[in-house]
Amino acid sequence: MGTSCAIAMGRPNRAPSTSPAGHDWLTLTDLGRLYGVSAVHCGRLLSEAGLRQHDGNPTRTALQEGLAHRTHPGSSVVWQSQGCCAVLEASGLMPMAQRTLIEQWVDLISALVVGSPSVNASAEEMAREIPDHLVQPVNAELLRRGCSFQVQPVPRKGNNHQASRRASACRAACSSNSRKRSSSV
Repeated sequence: MGTSCAIAMGRPNRAPSTSPAGHDWLTLTDLGRLYGVSAVHCGRLLSEAGLRQHDGNPTRTALQEGLAHRTHPGSSVVWQSQGCCAVLEASGLMPMAQRTLIEQWVDLISALVVGSPSVNASAEEMAREIPDHLVQPVNAELLRRGCSFQVQPVPRKGNNHQASRRASACRAACSSNSRKRSSSV
């Protein structure tokens, strides 16, 4: 998720032409927004990782590794999004976009476990559609909420397997809905 965290903000900054080309640069405020934390907390984590001095300036390491950029002395510092997101995630932060996906999957699975007459799918069927990288955090959140259901990892064959399973699940849902409509007519 770290590679796309700046794009998730929808408004990456480009550092001036003196910076390495092709990187998205964010302020501490924008980095923090990606994770739902303040700029102060974000700065503290970068300090703990050895990238930011206590006075707010980037460390020599951050500058040498291309993780921070300042066009001239006294100007504000921008931080290279991909590298800094990896550091923040290694310190335990989770991007808000990922957290939202996990919460949505957990809400859906929890509702399906309880059962709903208007939904024509089981928790097991929908759990097969959860992307691989979300299985563990979804299971952890289900446990945290007191739900005994656990998503079972599905063996994948190639990159197109997930997409074809989603299409088959959609076809199955559509066909069961059409059977339901025809039986009620």
